[in-house]
Amino acid sequence: MDLLTKCTFVMACWAVTFITVAECSIYPSEMSGDSARKLPSAVVPVSQASTLGSFYSLSLSSTFPEDLGMNEYCIELLRIYRQRYVTYANCLVTYARPVKVCQNCYTGFNSLEDIYKNISSDQPGPGNVGCHDSLMRSDRLMLLYALFSKLDEIWTSAECKQCLTEDQEALSNDTVYFMATLNQSLACFEQYQRNHTELCKDCKASYKRLKELYGRMDKNQTLCIDLEDAMNITQQLWSKNFSCLLPREETVPVIAVSSFMLFLPIIFYLSSFLHSEQKKRKLIHPKRAKSNNSLMNIQDKFS
Repeated sequence: MDLLTKCTFVMACWAVTFITVAECSIYPSEMSGDSARKLPSAVVPVSQASTLGSFYSLSLSSTFPEDLGMNEYCIELLRIYRQRYVTYANCLVTYARPVKVCQNCYTGFNSLEDIYKNISSDQPGPGNVGCHDSLMRSDRLMLLYALFSKLDEIWTSAECKQCLTEDQEALSNDTVYFMATLNQSLACFEQYQRNHTELCKDCKASYKRLKELYGRMDKNQTLCIDLEDAMNITQQLWSKNFSCLLPREETVPVIAVSSFMLFLPIIFYLSSFLHSEQKKRKLIHPKRAKSNNSLMNIQDKFS
């Protein structure tokens, strides 16, 4: 093998090795020092050890200032915001299915909202120092505002305020009463779950009360996502799992109206037909009388 062929072969191997290393997106935070030393030589060539070592150790100097506009008071607010944000987000995930976020997460939301208002306020804190500019407007991303806006949007879409008292410190009386009525129906379902025939019969009254209460709360706008989801699950249990039907008295008006609409065209055409026949009789009767009178006049004339 001549010198040119050897050089070409070495350069090709070097290119393949470089591409292999470039495609391995391994960062210092994802591997320990021992793992880096145990990488095979085919992945980390010896000739590149010094270069990759400087890459893995790349970080800001310890003397680099974290934020020139931050003070101890603002740093403490940021720490509290982080804790409360994590607590509230964890509560949302925990009570996502079945949905019970309004019942269990209103304390976490109130705490997060309080610290956010404190951070975003223009009023200065201790030492006549405000944190609005340093924490909210110091960069283009405005991360604290974006994070809170997303969670606040979830809270607003869930309409949790409609299930809470005015100060959002406790569940409203309507919500508590609905949950008690719901538990009565679920307890009845559990009692007769092995006998669907008896369930549909004995649990009909409690289920009907629950539906009527839900309808009133819907009109009064006192429902939130927790109650809506609970009612949907209960309706699925009643109709699909237990194959129960609505009470008969609720379907009678629907059947009556449907039957009336079905026979309405028949009644219309029948009345039109009878009316037309009656008019024909009225029109024919005078003609017959006139012809009889003429015949009588002729007979009198010849006699």
